[in-house]
Amino acid sequence: MNKQYDVVILGAGVTGLTLAHHLNKKGLNFHVIEKEEKEGGVINTQREKGFVFESGPNSGIISHPEVVELFDDLGETIKVEKGNDLVKIRYVLKNGEWHALPHGPLSAVSTPLFTLKDKFRILGEPFRAKGTDPDETLAELVKRRMGNSFLDYAIDPFILGIYAGDPAQLVTRHALPKLYNLEHKYGSFIGGARKKAKEPKTELDKRTDRAVFSIEGGLSGLTRALLTSAGESHFSFGASEVTIIPNNGAYLLSYTHEGLQKQVEAKRVVTTFGSVGLESTLPFINGDLMQDLTNLKYARVVEVSLGFDSWEGRPLDGFGGLIPHKEQRQLLGVLFMSSLFKGRAPKGGALLTIFMGGVRNEQLCDLSDEELMSVLEREFTDLMKVPDFKPSLVKIKRYSHAIPQYGVSSEARFKAIETVQKQYPGLIIAGNLRDGIGMADRIKQATTIAREMGV
Repeated sequence: MNKQYDVVILGAGVTGLTLAHHLNKKGLNFHVIEKEEKEGGVINTQREKGFVFESGPNSGIISHPEVVELFDDLGETIKVEKGNDLVKIRYVLKNGEWHALPHGPLSAVSTPLFTLKDKFRILGEPFRAKGTDPDETLAELVKRRMGNSFLDYAIDPFILGIYAGDPAQLVTRHALPKLYNLEHKYGSFIGGARKKAKEPKTELDKRTDRAVFSIEGGLSGLTRALLTSAGESHFSFGASEVTIIPNNGAYLLSYTHEGLQKQVEAKRVVTTFGSVGLESTLPFINGDLMQDLTNLKYARVVEVSLGFDSWEGRPLDGFGGLIPHKEQRQLLGVLFMSSLFKGRAPKGGALLTIFMGGVRNEQLCDLSDEELMSVLEREFTDLMKVPDFKPSLVKIKRYSHAIPQYGVSSEARFKAIETVQKQYPGLIIAGNLRDGIGMADRIKQATTIAREMGV
């Protein structure tokens, strides 16, 4: 007899772990199947030579109330660490020099990042008409409302930092829905932000403060706490060749685990691993629908953690630095991790995370480690004013499917998900192919799914 469950979750990243946490709280009979040997997905905190560094996301943002609620649920099993005041200082490179990104209209007028013409455009932004194209790209929107230099030296580096992407390829209402709503709900970016700030807030809303966060000791502390809360006995790690077949109003799942072929049956199945792997996992979905489900482009990214026992470069007095594509450099950005969170480097040392590649420089991902380090050393020593490039820690991690790009194909993908879920009740397609790409988005998505299940 096959084991029978109320719910089977595919994937033990943040989405799957958060959903499992909620299901276990309510006593549901569920199981989680994960291809890797451990929980967390791309989240992986490592320790070496006195450094604590991330292989994957480096931090999250408390941008949804569901994040606050989850932290409350987990209680003392985690210690949430919010970034210090340096988080507010974010540098952007222009003509080889770092400049602090403006925080508001007044600093936008005084910054050297924008042209005089665009500074006047920024002052006039609240009086511009709304756009009419629902598929307007982020580049088109920003040029229309703020000007070219604002696109080049504010939005472009911002998008590189989030998506490793190209504003000309991202559709605003899908990639940055909050920005899109500022214009279409409130009339403008500046006026909308002010109006939204004045709206009544619940206590939970007030605690959703958009703070940058990590967990003391690293983000793996969060995924470990979720695993413990969900109950490790509910998980099968190291599973492969997972396939799902509809079976008399339920779903039959086949997979290989510990060298054995296994089958389980579930009333509901939730996939959480994005678009990669859907085709082999859901062989019963027809070609056109599957093509729309998997039409998602992912940015390729290289992440390099550099640790220095003694830091002699430029002051690490901010969140980090972002590098606009217009500057034609080989780095996307640098995060000053040891300045933001405690215990990330030995005393007097520094830990930095560098990103390379992205949708407009994917060829860098094909370089060998030696070639990559040659490029990195040349760029890093110049930008960070390092007199002697001798890091005591170098860790290189490549991601072939790092960050999904919410472009013009997004609408077709969202409609395909809706169609499949209507055709096959109980099948839920989740993950980063919809509902946003950040850690907070994953927590919100899982919480929403749990609520829709009546949990």
